[in-house]
Amino acid sequence: MSFAFARSRYRQADTIFQETATKPYDVVFVTLKELSRALGVLAAAQDSARPLPADHVNRALTAIYILQSSLDFELGGEIAGDLFQLYEFARFHVLKAWRDESDARLREAADAMAEILEAWKGIGPQLEMAAE
Repeated sequence: MSFAFARSRYRQADTIFQETATKPYDVVFVTLKELSRALGVLAAAQDSARPLPADHVNRALTAIYILQSSLDFELGGEIAGDLFQLYEFARFHVLKAWRDESDARLREAADAMAEILEAWKGIGPQLEMAAE
């Protein structure tokens, strides 16, 4: 899929995500940031045996859909496949938790997305230098 598609999905979810992004890097960054935040909230709720906030379930699932849809498997190769699997892991466990299944691994999903977000932050300066 293309970044234009991801950007259009992002704009459709504008009521969920408050930041504005136009460049492909920024769209992915904002979406990853929102996913990481939503998964953190969901994991905290699960850890304290509180009900999952529905808005954060929706935010997480929307972000996962955007991120999976923006992957380019031809250009991204193995990395794109690995990212798809990580996003799918997060989606699977969000849905398990939503169904109150005790083996949902939201903390693990949140930690994985936090790592991806940190890696993505590191890519930003490299892209800016390449664009100059």
